Amino acid sequence: MKMYISDEKNGMDYTLINGVYLPNLVSTETNYEIGMWGQRHLRYIKQHRKAFYTSLLTNCKLNSYLHDVDIRANEMYDRLVKQLKEQQGVTEQLKSDDMMAWVQAMNSITNQAREIVYNEVIYMR
Repeated sequence: MKMYISDEKNGMDYTLINGVYLPNLVSTETNYEIGMWGQRHLRYIKQHRKAFYTSLLTNCKLNSYLHDVDIRANEMYDRLVKQLKEQQGVTEQLKSDDMMAWVQAMNSITNQAREIVYNEVIYMR
């Protein structure tokens, strides 16, 4: 008997142990740290896209998928904050001249960027 076999129908590999073929169940998924955006997207797909979530989980792709979402959302958020600051004229000079106006403007900008990221990446349809 062969030591290792592959089943073409289900794509799984098996190893012969004590005369019985047992599936190789080693997870190939990496273990990335998932940030705020990835965790929020995870909560969303668990509640609203259950089949998609189950598919990612059973194919050992959930962690890497959430990591990609987290990176994409972080990059988008940073880019949007920078662009909105330039569009609205929020500068370091404003920060030194009128701290409260700068804080209000930055709060508005971060809220706008956060909403765009939620709609475009986190709560995608």
